[in-house]
Amino acid sequence: MVTSFALLCLSIAIIESMAGILGDGIILAVSASSCIGSKTWSPYDMIMISLSSSRILLHSWTILDFFMSTFSEHLYREENVIVVSDTAFIFLNCSGLWFGAWLSVFYCIKVASFTQPFFIWMKQRIARLVPWMLLTSWLYSFAAAIPFALDVYNGHNNFTAPLPMTNSSAMRTTRKDNLTLLIYLCNAAISLPLILSVVSSVLLIQSLWVHTRQMQNNASGFRDPSLEAHTSAIKSVCSFLILYITYFTCLLLLLSSTFSFLSDEETICMVIMAACPTGHTLVLIWSNPKFRELTARIWHYTKCPLRTTSM
Repeated sequence: MVTSFALLCLSIAIIESMAGILGDGIILAVSASSCIGSKTWSPYDMIMISLSSSRILLHSWTILDFFMSTFSEHLYREENVIVVSDTAFIFLNCSGLWFGAWLSVFYCIKVASFTQPFFIWMKQRIARLVPWMLLTSWLYSFAAAIPFALDVYNGHNNFTAPLPMTNSSAMRTTRKDNLTLLIYLCNAAISLPLILSVVSSVLLIQSLWVHTRQMQNNASGFRDPSLEAHTSAIKSVCSFLILYITYFTCLLLLLSSTFSFLSDEETICMVIMAACPTGHTLVLIWSNPKFRELTARIWHYTKCPLRTTSM
C-alpha cells in the first residue's frame, strides 16, 4: 500500500521531471539549431545534444514508470515489465552520467590552463575525440544494461525464497554470484563517469581559482567582467559536482535495493534523483547566453497573450 507521503513525493518527482523535459528541450533546440546547416558540428553542441536528448528520454521514462508503479502495480510487477523497466532505467541513467562527465571533461580541457604534455595533447585533439567519446558512452551504457535485459537481476528476487531441491545450495550460490557480478558491473558503469567528473571538476576549479586570485590582486577597484565570469564559472562547476555526487549516491541506494518498493525512503530518493538532472539543466541554461535568450523569448511569448486579454 502506497502511503500518502510516497504519493506526494512521486507527484513532486513528476513535476520536477516535467520541468527537466522543458529545460532540456530548450538546450536541445538551441544546440540542434546551431548544427543545422553547418558542415562541422562543434564538440560542445554534440555533447549538449547527447546530454539533453538522453535526459529527455530519462525524464519521460521516469514519469511513465511512476504512473505504472502507482496505478498499475500488478502489471508493473510482471517479470517482462520489470526487465524492460530495469534495462531502460540503467541504460538511460548510465548514458546520462557519462555525458555529464564528458561535459565536465570538455570544460576542463577548454578552460583550464595546464602545461602538462597530456593536457596540451588533449586540448589539441578534443574536437576529434568527442564523437568517439560519445559513441563509447552509448556502447558502455548498452553493455551495462545487458545483465538486466538478460534478467540476471531476477536472482535477487528469488534469493531468499526456499528452494526445495537437492542442489538448492548450489542454486543459491549461482544466484548470489550472478547478483554480486551484476552489482559490480553496475557500480563500475556509474563509478567511472563519476571519477572522470570529479577529477575534471576539481582540476577546473583549481585552475579557475588561481586565475581569480590573480585577477583580484590586479584589480583596480572597478567591476571586472572577466573576474565575474570566472567567479560565476566556479559556482557553476561546484553546483555540477554537488548535483552529480548527490545523484550518484541516490542511484547506488536504489540499485542496492536498500529500501522496500515505493517506501517513503525510496520515493525520497526518487525526488532527489529527479531534481538533480533538472537542477543541472537549469544551471546550464543560466550559464549560457544562448540558452538564456531562448528561455527569455519563450517567457515573453507566454506572457504576451495574458497582457492582450487583460486589455
